[in-house]
Amino acid sequence: MKVFHGIAELRAALKVLRQEGKSVGLVPTMGALHPGHLSLLSQSVAQNDVSVASIFVNPIQFNNPEDLEKYPRREEEDLEQLRLGGCDFVFMPTPEEMYRDKSSQLNMSFGHLEKVLEGAFRPGHFSGVGVVVSKLFNIVQPDRAYFGQKDLQQLAVIKKLTFDLNFPVEIVAVPIMRETNGLAMSSRNLRLTPQERDVAAQLYQSMEQLKANVLEGQSITEAIRGAVDRLKDLDNVELEYMEAVESDTMRQVTALDAGCDVSLCAAAYVSGVRIIDNLYLTS
Repeated sequence: MKVFHGIAELRAALKVLRQEGKSVGLVPTMGALHPGHLSLLSQSVAQNDVSVASIFVNPIQFNNPEDLEKYPRREEEDLEQLRLGGCDFVFMPTPEEMYRDKSSQLNMSFGHLEKVLEGAFRPGHFSGVGVVVSKLFNIVQPDRAYFGQKDLQQLAVIKKLTFDLNFPVEIVAVPIMRETNGLAMSSRNLRLTPQERDVAAQLYQSMEQLKANVLEGQSITEAIRGAVDRLKDLDNVELEYMEAVESDTMRQVTALDAGCDVSLCAAAYVSGVRIIDNLYLTS
C-alpha cells in the first residue's frame, strides 16, 4: 500500500496503471474508519484492479467550526485498517493541497436537495461535499466510487453531481452497517460513551417501529408524530427532524405511492453529538 500526500504524485502513479488497462475504484473518507468504511473498500477491492481510499477531513463542508475541530482523527489506525483491507493507494492531502486559493472559494448549488433536511440544518454543507467530491473525481478519475447509504441525502447529491457534470464514474451505494444495538456506524460515534450509544440507538429503533406502523396501515403523519413523541421522553436527545421522503429527491411524502421509493430520514443530537440515520420504507 502506498500513501500519497500530493495530487501530482498520485496522478502520475494512477496514469501508469490506467495505461496498463487497470480499473480504479475510489473510496472517499474523512478518516476515523469503522467497519462501514471497510465495507466500501471491500466492494472496491472486489470490483476493481486498483482501490484508492482518501482520508481528508474536508473543512469546507463543516458549517460548525467546533464540529470540525472535534472530528475524530486516527491516521495511524486508519492506515493499518486500509492496509489489512487490501487498499492499494491512500490519498492524504492537506487542506492547502486541496484548496490552494483560500481567497476565492468555489460554490455549488443543488437546488431542492440543499434546502431540506441536512441542507436546511447545515447551510453550505452540500456545496462543500460537491466541491471536494468533484476534486477527487478529477484527481483520481475512478471507474467506480463507493458511498454509504447512511448519508442518503449526500448520496442523492453525488448522483446529481455525477449526472449533471458528466463524470464517467459509476456510483456504487453500499448498505448501512450497524452496531449490535442498531445504531448506524459513524465516525462521530467515537465521541459517545457506551451508555450514550444505547440512547442514540433508540433513534433507529423508533424508525423501525414507525416503519412497522405505516406498513400495518397507520398514516405516515400519525406514525411520525408517535415516533417524535417517544423520542421527546428521552434525556439528552434533541431531535432535529424526522421525515418520510422520496429516496432520490428528498421530497417529503405523506402517503405511499406505487412505484415510489420512500425512506425515513432523521437527525438528532445525543449528548451534544449529532447523529443521522435513515431507513428504507419502500424500495
